[in-house]
Amino acid sequence: MIYLALSILSATLIFVAFKFFDIFKVNTLNAIIVNYITASTLGLLLYQGKVELQPLLDAPWAWGTVAMGILFICIFNLMALTSQRSGVSVASVATKMSLVIPVLMGVVLYGDRLSPWQFLGILFALAAVLLASLKDEKIKIRSKDLLLPVLVFLGSGIIDVGIKYFEELYLQDREIPLFSAMVFGSAALTGLIFVVSKGLGKSQKVRAKDILGGICLGVPNYFSIYFLIRALRWEAFNSAAIFTLNNVGIVLFSTLLGILMFRERLSPKNWSGVALAVVGIILVALF
Repeated sequence: MIYLALSILSATLIFVAFKFFDIFKVNTLNAIIVNYITASTLGLLLYQGKVELQPLLDAPWAWGTVAMGILFICIFNLMALTSQRSGVSVASVATKMSLVIPVLMGVVLYGDRLSPWQFLGILFALAAVLLASLKDEKIKIRSKDLLLPVLVFLGSGIIDVGIKYFEELYLQDREIPLFSAMVFGSAALTGLIFVVSKGLGKSQKVRAKDILGGICLGVPNYFSIYFLIRALRWEAFNSAAIFTLNNVGIVLFSTLLGILMFRERLSPKNWSGVALAVVGIILVALF
Protein backbone atom coordinates (compact mmCIF):
# COMPACT_ATOMS: atom_id res chain seq x y z
CA MET A 1 0.00 0.00 0.00
CA ILE A 2 2.82 2.41 0.86
CA TYR A 3 4.38 2.07 -2.61
CA LEU A 4 1.06 2.82 -4.30
CA ALA A 5 0.50 5.87 -2.08
CA LEU A 6 4.04 7.13 -2.81
CA SER A 7 3.52 6.62 -6.56
CA ILE A 8 0.32 8.68 -6.42
CA LEU A 9 2.06 11.40 -4.38
CA SER A 10 5.04 11.52 -6.75
CA ALA A 11 2.88 11.69 -9.89
CA THR A 12 0.75 14.43 -8.32
CA LEU A 13 3.85 16.49 -7.57
CA ILE A 14 4.61 16.38 -11.31
CA PHE A 15 1.39 18.30 -11.98
CA VAL A 16 2.27 20.76 -9.19
CA ALA A 17 5.69 21.31 -10.79
CA PHE A 18 4.09 22.06 -14.16
CA LYS A 19 1.79 24.54 -12.47
CA PHE A 20 4.80 26.38 -11.05
CA PHE A 21 6.41 26.31 -14.51
CA ASP A 22 3.53 28.46 -15.71
CA ILE A 23 3.74 30.80 -12.71
CA PHE A 24 7.51 31.37 -12.94
CA LYS A 25 7.67 31.28 -16.78
CA VAL A 26 9.99 28.27 -16.92
CA ASN A 27 10.85 27.08 -20.43
CA THR A 28 9.02 23.75 -20.50
CA LEU A 29 11.13 22.02 -23.15
CA ASN A 30 14.42 22.89 -21.43
CA ALA A 31 13.05 21.82 -18.05
CA ILE A 32 11.69 18.55 -19.46
CA ILE A 33 15.13 17.55 -20.77
CA VAL A 34 16.80 18.51 -17.47
CA ASN A 35 14.07 16.54 -15.71
CA TYR A 36 14.92 13.37 -17.64
CA ILE A 37 18.65 13.84 -17.00
CA THR A 38 17.90 14.30 -13.29
CA ALA A 39 15.67 11.21 -13.14
CA SER A 40 18.26 9.09 -14.96
CA THR A 41 21.05 10.27 -12.66
CA LEU A 42 18.93 9.54 -9.61
CA GLY A 43 18.32 5.99 -10.81
CA LEU A 44 22.04 5.39 -11.30
CA LEU A 45 22.79 6.75 -7.82
CA LEU A 46 20.18 4.51 -6.19
CA TYR A 47 21.32 1.39 -8.02
CA GLN A 48 23.20 -0.84 -5.61
CA GLY A 49 25.67 -2.40 -7.94
CA LYS A 50 28.37 -1.71 -10.50
CA VAL A 51 27.17 -0.28 -13.79
CA GLU A 52 28.97 -1.93 -16.71
CA LEU A 53 28.10 -1.15 -20.31
CA GLN A 54 28.16 -4.61 -21.89
CA PRO A 55 26.11 -6.43 -19.22
CA LEU A 56 23.72 -3.49 -19.31
CA LEU A 57 23.24 -3.79 -23.08
CA ASP A 58 22.84 -7.57 -22.73
CA ALA A 59 20.01 -7.24 -20.21
CA PRO A 60 16.71 -8.59 -21.67
CA TRP A 61 14.98 -5.29 -20.95
CA ALA A 62 17.73 -2.96 -22.27
CA TRP A 63 16.35 -2.12 -25.71
CA GLY A 64 12.84 -1.91 -24.35
CA THR A 65 13.93 1.01 -22.17
CA VAL A 66 15.22 2.79 -25.27
CA ALA A 67 11.84 2.40 -26.97
CA MET A 68 10.00 3.59 -23.86
CA GLY A 69 12.30 6.59 -23.49
CA ILE A 70 11.59 7.65 -27.08
CA LEU A 71 7.88 7.15 -26.45
CA PHE A 72 8.07 9.36 -23.34
CA ILE A 73 9.35 12.31 -25.38
CA CYS A 74 6.94 11.69 -28.27
CA ILE A 75 3.93 11.58 -25.96
CA PHE A 76 5.05 14.78 -24.25
CA ASN A 77 5.19 16.61 -27.58
CA LEU A 78 1.84 15.15 -28.64
CA MET A 79 0.31 16.31 -25.34
CA ALA A 80 1.67 19.80 -25.96
CA LEU A 81 0.22 19.88 -29.48
CA THR A 82 -3.12 18.55 -28.25
CA SER A 83 -3.26 21.22 -25.53
CA GLN A 84 -2.51 23.96 -28.06
CA ARG A 85 -5.00 22.83 -30.71
CA SER A 86 -7.84 21.29 -28.72
CA GLY A 87 -7.34 22.50 -25.15
CA VAL A 88 -5.68 21.32 -21.94
CA SER A 89 -8.78 19.41 -20.86
CA VAL A 90 -8.69 17.24 -23.97
CA ALA A 91 -5.02 16.39 -23.41
CA SER A 92 -5.65 15.66 -19.74
CA VAL A 93 -8.62 13.39 -20.38
CA ALA A 94 -6.80 11.52 -23.18
CA THR A 95 -3.85 10.86 -20.86
CA LYS A 96 -5.84 9.75 -17.83
CA MET A 97 -8.48 7.74 -19.66
CA SER A 98 -5.66 5.61 -21.05
CA LEU A 99 -5.84 3.57 -17.82
CA VAL A 100 -8.35 1.38 -19.66
CA ILE A 101 -5.53 0.00 -21.86
CA PRO A 102 -3.34 -1.53 -19.09
CA VAL A 103 -6.49 -2.71 -17.30
CA LEU A 104 -7.67 -4.62 -20.38
CA MET A 105 -4.15 -5.94 -21.07
CA GLY A 106 -3.93 -7.15 -17.48
CA VAL A 107 -7.09 -9.17 -17.94
CA VAL A 108 -6.15 -10.50 -21.39
CA LEU A 109 -2.40 -11.13 -21.01
CA TYR A 110 -1.91 -11.85 -17.32
CA GLY A 111 -5.22 -13.39 -16.34
CA ASP A 112 -6.21 -10.62 -13.93
CA ARG A 113 -9.66 -11.30 -12.57
CA LEU A 114 -12.11 -8.57 -11.71
CA SER A 115 -15.11 -9.04 -9.47
CA PRO A 116 -18.37 -7.43 -10.61
CA TRP A 117 -17.86 -4.76 -7.92
CA GLN A 118 -14.34 -4.03 -9.16
CA PHE A 119 -15.57 -3.82 -12.75
CA LEU A 120 -18.22 -1.33 -11.61
CA GLY A 121 -15.53 0.57 -9.71
CA ILE A 122 -13.40 0.86 -12.85
CA LEU A 123 -16.39 2.25 -14.78
CA PHE A 124 -16.93 4.78 -11.98
CA ALA A 125 -13.22 5.60 -12.12
CA LEU A 126 -13.37 6.33 -15.86
CA ALA A 127 -16.41 8.54 -15.36
CA ALA A 128 -14.62 10.27 -12.48
CA VAL A 129 -11.58 11.03 -14.64
CA LEU A 130 -13.80 12.54 -17.32
CA LEU A 131 -15.90 14.67 -14.97
CA ALA A 132 -13.05 15.84 -12.74
CA SER A 133 -10.80 16.81 -15.66
CA LEU A 134 -13.22 18.74 -17.85
CA LYS A 135 -13.64 22.44 -17.23
CA ASP A 136 -16.69 24.55 -17.92
CA GLU A 137 -15.68 25.64 -21.39
CA LYS A 138 -17.07 23.67 -24.28
CA ILE A 139 -14.65 21.29 -25.93
CA LYS A 140 -14.31 21.55 -29.68
CA ILE A 141 -12.05 19.17 -31.56
CA ARG A 142 -11.64 19.77 -35.25
CA SER A 143 -11.72 16.63 -37.34
CA LYS A 144 -8.18 17.21 -38.61
CA ASP A 145 -6.92 17.39 -35.00
CA LEU A 146 -8.77 14.29 -33.80
CA LEU A 147 -5.72 12.08 -34.34
CA LEU A 148 -3.68 13.92 -31.68
CA PRO A 149 -5.72 12.97 -28.56
CA VAL A 150 -6.11 9.44 -29.95
CA LEU A 151 -2.31 9.12 -30.17
CA VAL A 152 -1.91 10.56 -26.65
CA PHE A 153 -4.46 8.03 -25.37
CA LEU A 154 -2.75 5.09 -27.09
CA GLY A 155 0.80 6.19 -26.26
CA SER A 156 0.07 6.76 -22.57
CA GLY A 157 -1.60 3.37 -22.33
CA ILE A 158 1.29 1.65 -24.13
CA ILE A 159 3.78 3.14 -21.64
CA ASP A 160 1.82 1.61 -18.74
CA VAL A 161 1.58 -1.72 -20.56
CA GLY A 162 5.33 -1.63 -21.19
CA ILE A 163 6.08 -0.99 -17.52
CA LYS A 164 3.91 -3.95 -16.52
CA TYR A 165 5.44 -6.18 -19.21
CA PHE A 166 9.02 -5.66 -18.09
CA GLU A 167 8.09 -5.78 -14.41
CA GLU A 168 6.28 -9.07 -14.89
CA LEU A 169 8.77 -10.92 -17.09
CA TYR A 170 12.26 -9.53 -16.70
CA LEU A 171 12.94 -7.17 -13.80
CA GLN A 172 14.55 -8.22 -10.55
CA ASP A 173 14.07 -6.00 -7.51
CA ARG A 174 17.65 -4.73 -7.53
CA GLU A 175 17.36 -3.78 -11.22
CA ILE A 176 14.39 -1.40 -10.83
CA PRO A 177 16.52 1.76 -10.26
CA LEU A 178 18.73 0.87 -13.25
CA PHE A 179 15.73 0.11 -15.48
CA SER A 180 14.17 3.47 -14.58
CA ALA A 181 17.50 5.25 -15.14
CA MET A 182 17.78 3.81 -18.66
CA VAL A 183 14.21 4.79 -19.56
CA PHE A 184 14.74 8.39 -18.47
CA GLY A 185 18.24 8.49 -19.96
CA SER A 186 16.85 7.43 -23.34
CA ALA A 187 14.17 10.11 -23.06
CA ALA A 188 16.81 12.75 -22.24
CA LEU A 189 18.99 11.73 -25.20
CA THR A 190 15.99 11.75 -27.55
CA GLY A 191 15.02 15.21 -26.29
CA LEU A 192 18.55 16.56 -26.83
CA ILE A 193 18.64 15.15 -30.36
CA PHE A 194 15.26 16.78 -31.05
CA VAL A 195 16.47 20.17 -29.79
CA VAL A 196 19.72 20.03 -31.78
CA SER A 197 18.06 18.81 -34.99
CA LYS A 198 15.45 21.56 -34.84
CA GLY A 199 18.03 24.20 -33.98
CA LEU A 200 15.97 25.20 -30.97
CA GLY A 201 19.02 25.63 -28.77
CA LYS A 202 20.22 28.58 -30.88
CA SER A 203 17.07 30.62 -30.34
CA GLN A 204 16.73 30.15 -26.59
CA LYS A 205 19.08 30.05 -23.63
CA VAL A 206 18.89 27.59 -20.77
CA ARG A 207 18.29 29.73 -17.70
CA ALA A 208 18.96 28.84 -14.07
CA LYS A 209 15.24 28.57 -13.34
CA ASP A 210 14.84 26.11 -16.23
CA ILE A 211 17.50 23.88 -14.67
CA LEU A 212 16.04 24.23 -11.17
CA GLY A 213 12.55 23.52 -12.49
CA GLY A 214 13.82 20.45 -14.33
CA ILE A 215 15.46 19.11 -11.18
CA CYS A 216 12.29 19.70 -9.15
CA LEU A 217 10.33 17.83 -11.82
CA GLY A 218 12.84 15.04 -12.28
CA VAL A 219 12.83 13.80 -8.69
CA PRO A 220 9.08 13.06 -8.43
CA ASN A 221 9.05 11.88 -12.06
CA TYR A 222 11.62 9.20 -11.26
CA PHE A 223 9.87 8.06 -8.11
CA SER A 224 6.45 7.95 -9.81
CA ILE A 225 7.78 5.15 -12.05
CA TYR A 226 9.94 3.51 -9.38
CA PHE A 227 7.12 3.25 -6.85
CA LEU A 228 4.59 2.19 -9.50
CA ILE A 229 6.80 -0.78 -10.41
CA ARG A 230 7.09 -1.63 -6.72
CA ALA A 231 3.32 -1.34 -6.30
CA LEU A 232 2.73 -3.73 -9.22
CA ARG A 233 4.49 -6.40 -7.15
CA TRP A 234 1.96 -6.03 -4.35
CA GLU A 235 0.19 -9.38 -4.18
CA ALA A 236 -2.97 -8.00 -2.58
CA PHE A 237 -4.08 -6.47 -5.91
CA ASN A 238 -3.73 -7.40 -9.56
CA SER A 239 -2.34 -4.96 -12.12
CA ALA A 240 -5.81 -3.88 -13.30
CA ALA A 241 -6.67 -2.72 -9.79
CA ILE A 242 -3.27 -1.08 -9.26
CA PHE A 243 -3.46 0.99 -12.45
CA THR A 244 -7.03 2.04 -11.66
CA LEU A 245 -6.22 3.04 -8.08
CA ASN A 246 -3.06 4.82 -9.22
CA ASN A 247 -4.67 6.89 -11.98
CA VAL A 248 -7.80 7.78 -10.04
CA GLY A 249 -5.76 8.53 -6.95
CA ILE A 250 -3.67 10.99 -8.98
CA VAL A 251 -6.82 12.69 -10.30
CA LEU A 252 -8.28 12.94 -6.80
CA PHE A 253 -5.13 14.13 -5.05
CA SER A 254 -4.12 16.62 -7.78
CA THR A 255 -7.64 18.07 -7.69
CA LEU A 256 -7.47 18.55 -3.93
CA LEU A 257 -4.01 20.11 -4.14
CA GLY A 258 -5.25 22.43 -6.87
CA ILE A 259 -7.94 23.68 -4.49
CA LEU A 260 -5.64 24.02 -1.47
CA MET A 261 -2.50 25.41 -3.14
CA PHE A 262 -3.75 27.32 -6.18
CA ARG A 263 -7.31 28.20 -5.10
CA GLU A 264 -8.76 26.46 -8.13
CA ARG A 265 -12.55 26.42 -8.30
CA LEU A 266 -14.47 23.31 -9.23
CA SER A 267 -17.79 23.20 -11.01
CA PRO A 268 -20.57 20.88 -9.81
CA LYS A 269 -19.50 18.56 -12.64
CA ASN A 270 -15.95 18.45 -11.27
CA TRP A 271 -17.20 17.76 -7.73
CA SER A 272 -19.32 14.90 -9.01
CA GLY A 273 -16.16 13.49 -10.59
CA VAL A 274 -14.36 13.70 -7.24
CA ALA A 275 -17.26 11.88 -5.55
CA LEU A 276 -17.24 9.15 -8.22
CA ALA A 277 -13.47 8.81 -7.80
CA VAL A 278 -13.92 8.09 -4.09
CA VAL A 279 -16.65 5.53 -4.80
CA GLY A 280 -14.55 3.90 -7.52
CA ILE A 281 -11.54 3.59 -5.22
CA ILE A 282 -13.67 2.02 -2.51
CA LEU A 283 -15.19 -0.52 -4.90
CA VAL A 284 -11.85 -1.50 -6.46
CA ALA A 285 -9.95 -1.63 -3.16
CA LEU A 286 -12.47 -3.31 -0.87
CA PHE A 287 -14.16 -5.83 -3.18
